[in-house]
Amino acid sequence: MADPKGFLKFSRAEAPKRSYDERLGDWREVYAALSTSDRKAEVSTQAARCMDCGIPFCHSGSAGCPLGNLIPEWNDQVRRGHWDQASERLHATNNFPEFTGKLCPAPCEAACVLAISPDAGGAVTIKRVEETIAEVAWEHDQVQPRPAEVGTGHRVAVVGSGPAGLAAAQQLTRAGHEVTVYERDDRLGGLLRYGIPEFKMEKSVLDRRLGQMRAEGTKFVTGCEVGADVTVEQLRAGHDAVVLAVGALRGRDDRVVPGRDLDGVHLAMEHLVPANKEVEGDGPTPISARGKHVVIIGGGDTGADCYGTATRQGALSVTQLDQYPQPPTRRDDDLSPWPTWPYILRTYPAHEEAGERKFAVAVEEFVGDDDGRVRAVRLREVRVERDADGKRQVVPVSDAPEEVPCDLALFAIGFEGVEHMPLLDGLGIELSGRGTIGCGSDWETSAPGVFVCGDAHRGASLVVWAIAEGRSVANAVDAHLTGASDLPSPVHPTALPLAVV
Repeated sequence: MADPKGFLKFSRAEAPKRSYDERLGDWREVYAALSTSDRKAEVSTQAARCMDCGIPFCHSGSAGCPLGNLIPEWNDQVRRGHWDQASERLHATNNFPEFTGKLCPAPCEAACVLAISPDAGGAVTIKRVEETIAEVAWEHDQVQPRPAEVGTGHRVAVVGSGPAGLAAAQQLTRAGHEVTVYERDDRLGGLLRYGIPEFKMEKSVLDRRLGQMRAEGTKFVTGCEVGADVTVEQLRAGHDAVVLAVGALRGRDDRVVPGRDLDGVHLAMEHLVPANKEVEGDGPTPISARGKHVVIIGGGDTGADCYGTATRQGALSVTQLDQYPQPPTRRDDDLSPWPTWPYILRTYPAHEEAGERKFAVAVEEFVGDDDGRVRAVRLREVRVERDADGKRQVVPVSDAPEEVPCDLALFAIGFEGVEHMPLLDGLGIELSGRGTIGCGSDWETSAPGVFVCGDAHRGASLVVWAIAEGRSVANAVDAHLTGASDLPSPVHPTALPLAVV
């Protein structure tokens, strides 16, 4: 039984961060290192705020966690000091809780009952508790390989090694199938490796989990473009089923803005990928922010990643632009009533360190110098409206533009879907109007024996949804190969988070 007065006894407390000067001087994670005993004590207190609600919206698939994480159960185990049992309950529903504990924006906290009213002191720090359970489990050597006792003789190819592909691969390996993961990059992890900066998740966290998967029997092939280096015919001949977890990496661009083709104007991933490779030891990035005025177009997660990367590279200034007005700091029940994802101002650690954000503005023009390089951007105050057909329109509202110095401009305005690749042509799969790969209720695409999961199916989404879809597609592939499956399937292909329409 949880402590029903825990949230009255204890205040919500976030994990302490390192000082700005310290974390801007390296690429390590922003959070301060605590001893295991201090960390356990602090997090046990935070877990005691959980009321074990009669209806736990935090792990509701529509409002909270799509993985169905048993949050009240492992909160109570942490409160009691039963860390080994907390780890067992956490890993029962989540293959990679250290990933979600560091990277997920925590829809579970938005759906926490304590988030209904500010008078309750705020949601339980579920994300912090989850990440700490995972780290304590690794520190205590409780995370061990779980190889299958009996093999099925079936072979499965997983194309893509992001969180969806890795989750599907681990589940299928543990079910006894021979699984090979194909990755076109030189290292494994997909966006976890080259999209997420080191200061958000150090890559040693990814590497140790990959070590567990190798010990369980999952095979990995890197530097391999399926459809080119390995033909579709070879892939089909060597495997009984194929899982497509290729992501949705086709970056959204805006080619109509005057000056878009000037040197120094790039998509976000053109900046983030080589920056991460430099941290991995691959040599200097060709697109560095050092000594430059940086303008980031787009107010979301990817923009914040570019923001923190630019400041660590030594940018002279960083300015992040958002076309929408500054959101409120507290939930507006008319716009996003509990337990939906709240429309509020989200401040990332990178925003605390340096630079500034501008709201309700848009780039009118990129201004170049005599050598064809961008030197400034002209901004106009704007209002976002919907026309009679519901199409979004950005309408200028200021009389005169504002000119801001800019030596490096980065578009971080989202993704348009799956990249066009020879693999899809070879399989005869066409993308949907949203740029994604469609499937039936059993996750199978229009190509027999080929399944899809993660961003490739859903579009750019959260790490927690990727893992949930990877686990679910593993159930479908296992049933396809053996006739039935005991693997968990937390989400349906048509599942959507609860939202205000």
